[in-house]
Amino acid sequence: MTEQGNEFAFYTVLDTLCPMHVVLNDTGHVVHAGPTFAKVFPDAPPQGRRFLELLELKRPKLGQSMAELRRAAGGKLHFRLRAEPRTDFKGVLVALPKAGGLGPGGGAIVNLSFGISVMEAVRDFALTSADFAATDLAIEMLYLIEAKSAAMEASRKLNLRLQGAKIAAEEQAFTDTLTGLKNRRALQPVLDRLMESERDFVLMNLDLDYFKSVNDRLGHAAGDHVLQRVARRMVSETRGEDTIIRTGGDEFVLIFAGLTDRHRVAEIAGRLIARLERPIAFGDEECRVSASIGASLSRDYARIDPEQMMKDADLALYAAKDQGRGRHVIYDPALRMT
Repeated sequence: MTEQGNEFAFYTVLDTLCPMHVVLNDTGHVVHAGPTFAKVFPDAPPQGRRFLELLELKRPKLGQSMAELRRAAGGKLHFRLRAEPRTDFKGVLVALPKAGGLGPGGGAIVNLSFGISVMEAVRDFALTSADFAATDLAIEMLYLIEAKSAAMEASRKLNLRLQGAKIAAEEQAFTDTLTGLKNRRALQPVLDRLMESERDFVLMNLDLDYFKSVNDRLGHAAGDHVLQRVARRMVSETRGEDTIIRTGGDEFVLIFAGLTDRHRVAEIAGRLIARLERPIAFGDEECRVSASIGASLSRDYARIDPEQMMKDADLALYAAKDQGRGRHVIYDPALRMT
């Protein structure tokens, strides 16, 4: 075999056994690069370029000449890519004899690996298992990482499904099936969240007036229809962040987070009553109800106590009914003296 043929065979063996190698001549220029190392320089092939202008030798601290680099033969070398993404490499150098043998006389073979930077390198240089030697443990590590990532992704998706199912179950547990509003079980969690957030809020107790006459005159189907329409009307008159809870047959609690102005509370209560007094059609019949509202504002208390606010809103509600129904009253301590 000719010398050229021997060199070709030599490089072919190197490409297979250590695809991250470079062969340097006596001036430190790259005369051959393994296929994986060549992938690190997709825009300008490394052949013909000075090796230490491509990679910075971090350890050991040596000069920049080929003679200095050959002195590190057999020891562990640490390099860093001079261009972005500044990838780290580990390497070992084998010095080539100055005369005879394979490869350029006075040169060297440097075999490189990515070390713990392998995952970043796979991403940055679009590497696959085919870019590593068949015996390279990096392949096993990549498979393990891929399997771990797949397992973690499957676990993440399962957790999301479980979380979604939990949220759906909780939502169902806290939902009134007839109206779609929150039910009594939701009241305490809503109040607890407000207390934790330390936000002011308004609590309204709302009772429907004349609802019993609808049930007595037209039956429970009509009553259910009225409750559903009442719920939709209340939702349309409130904000998305407000909470409407059906606590009983025709009893509701409305909670307005962040509301502190008494005039605004009175305006909302008046608007709700006006909307609920509009007739509700049920077949050929017309159902008429109204509402009485009692409200309490957290800002009126030195220390917010939701239980006391509920009692005071109830007291205001009874005062509204005493005034003739279809009325709203905001709690005032003077109500306790009447």
